[in-house]
Amino acid sequence: MKREAIQRKMENRTPSVIGGKQLTNYSILLPLIEKEGELHLLFEVRSLQMRRQPGEICFPGGKVDRQDQQVIDAAVREAKEELGITGHEIEEVYPFDYMVSPFGMIVHTYVGFLNCPEKRISPNPAEVEEVFTVPLSFFKENDPDVHLVNFDVKPDEGFPYDLIANGRDYEWQTRKMEEYFYKYEDKVIWGLTARVLYAFIESLQE
Repeated sequence: MKREAIQRKMENRTPSVIGGKQLTNYSILLPLIEKEGELHLLFEVRSLQMRRQPGEICFPGGKVDRQDQQVIDAAVREAKEELGITGHEIEEVYPFDYMVSPFGMIVHTYVGFLNCPEKRISPNPAEVEEVFTVPLSFFKENDPDVHLVNFDVKPDEGFPYDLIANGRDYEWQTRKMEEYFYKYEDKVIWGLTARVLYAFIESLQE
């Protein structure tokens, strides 16, 4: 291949995540709702009948499907389906940060405002056990508990140690990941939801 051909390819290329084709795209919405004179964040408790993570606390959202023309469409679609509201009741949706998860996901996040009273929300029982809200001020005034999770490297059987320097004595780089825990009344918000929440609150403090 000639230099000019490579230059043309590089000039017209939009950077993306290396290995991104093997990742699954998810899109979630951080819904803000006016309640008792202040803004609250709305959360879902996943249905106890769900196969994955039953009973855990999350934001509305899910996998980006082919029917979604844009990633943002998935966040709005899932929020409508899960909360039983219309698209007109979700206003001013803004893109927030995205996260590449170590578990094979790219998670795109959006912040939007619900233009409806809380009693209008009718959760889909197949997906949502209940919804609840937390004053935004609570998260601004209360830091989460932080605990560390260790990720260890364990190569598969048959790994070709003979092809790498130091073979079986190779010093794999391990890592620690912070897990955040927010405790509000009888609810515990942790995992991916708490990670996104923490980033959002941090952005408001800047």
